[in-house]
Amino acid sequence: MASFKIEGGQLLSGTITPQGAKNEALQVICATLLTKEPVTIHNIPNIRDVNNLIQLLKDIGVKVKTNNQQATDNSYTFQADELDLNYLESDDFVHQCSELRGSVLMIGPLLSRMGKAVITKPGGDKIGRRRLDTHFLGFQKLGAKFKHIPSRNVYEIGAQKLKGTYMLLDEASVTGTANIIMAAVFAKGTTTIYNAACEPYIQQLCNMLNRMGAKISGIGSNMLNIEGVESLKGTEHRLLPDMIEVGSFIGMAAMVGNGIRIKDVSLKNLGIIPDAFRRLGVKVKVDGDDLYIPHQKHYVVDSFIDGTIMTLADAPWPGLTPDLLSVLIVVATQARGSVLFHQKMFESRLFFVDRLIDMGAQIILCDPHRAVVVGHDRKLTLRASRMSSPDIRAGIALLIAALSANGTSIISNIEQIDRGYENIEARLNALGAKITRLN
Repeated sequence: MASFKIEGGQLLSGTITPQGAKNEALQVICATLLTKEPVTIHNIPNIRDVNNLIQLLKDIGVKVKTNNQQATDNSYTFQADELDLNYLESDDFVHQCSELRGSVLMIGPLLSRMGKAVITKPGGDKIGRRRLDTHFLGFQKLGAKFKHIPSRNVYEIGAQKLKGTYMLLDEASVTGTANIIMAAVFAKGTTTIYNAACEPYIQQLCNMLNRMGAKISGIGSNMLNIEGVESLKGTEHRLLPDMIEVGSFIGMAAMVGNGIRIKDVSLKNLGIIPDAFRRLGVKVKVDGDDLYIPHQKHYVVDSFIDGTIMTLADAPWPGLTPDLLSVLIVVATQARGSVLFHQKMFESRLFFVDRLIDMGAQIILCDPHRAVVVGHDRKLTLRASRMSSPDIRAGIALLIAALSANGTSIISNIEQIDRGYENIEARLNALGAKITRLN
């Protein structure tokens, strides 16, 4: 298990560019299973979750070629023309899927193209119950059947021919929507998905599939119509910058920045993320498609028009993504004012605030979903500490807290951070941080 050693109290300055979007990468890489023709994807982040998914595709017979036109481009070409059906049903494949959350996005393409898939509960962050009911209910609506195999603790799912239908999703699940879209592209007739997730990454997936020959309309709304086709062709696709990494860098710049520019953020696809930080008093300046966060000695939390305490809560797009609440909580610890954070989606995601409390933060954990942060207004600096990263997003939040703390902090289990952030210590050290990786 690796660790980070962080010497806190360094002011960071300079320019940083966000990586390609992790969550989009997982979706569109799995979508390459829908065609026998080559699909080239640019700007793929070099992170553990994505690399493990690419290796899993190689194991099932997908040809993966690294393209080296540009050293920073991280471009791959995938060709799924000779899948190993025997391996897809093996215990080894099932075990690998159980270790990787993103593997769940393979179900829709495999069911659609091959007519069957074997699934088990996927791994990933330990942030509370992450149910897959939305995925399965959608597949059942399309005509798939499930069979539980107790001896292997897996489900076999299959259908001779999926049929288009109308469905109202029980929640606007991003991965559920993506999976059902990929299952429906070959279904006979028209599929209507209401209460669909409409995040930019879902829009990117739909636009990519349309270039491959799919017929998807309603993109960007919560009602998608998918007219089934017989086959898809190859295409070329470029990932958006990762909005969660952009938000993480805004938070870092607010806490320890001495003027930081975040390059090429795709501002139109950030939604209300910049405004969420502005509500904490953080100055976020727009310069073309860049964001510039100047040094602030103090930042003051807004209040609502009626004077009540500021509340930030996660919500489906275009609401505030739950993946940034951890970073926003850390930023609030040094603001002037108080904030109530309401994490609605995951019942274990706020438990990491215990580490911040140990560092001297004034936080009241009301219940598994709500926490009140009373800002220090920089009058009390966080203390260095030893801690462990419980998940990707809490991990980067703790790293930001350690950068602002007096003294030397150690964060263990940084493999969790590596799952979502590419070469993070080198990129932050280039801005003036002092982070050492300890193996």
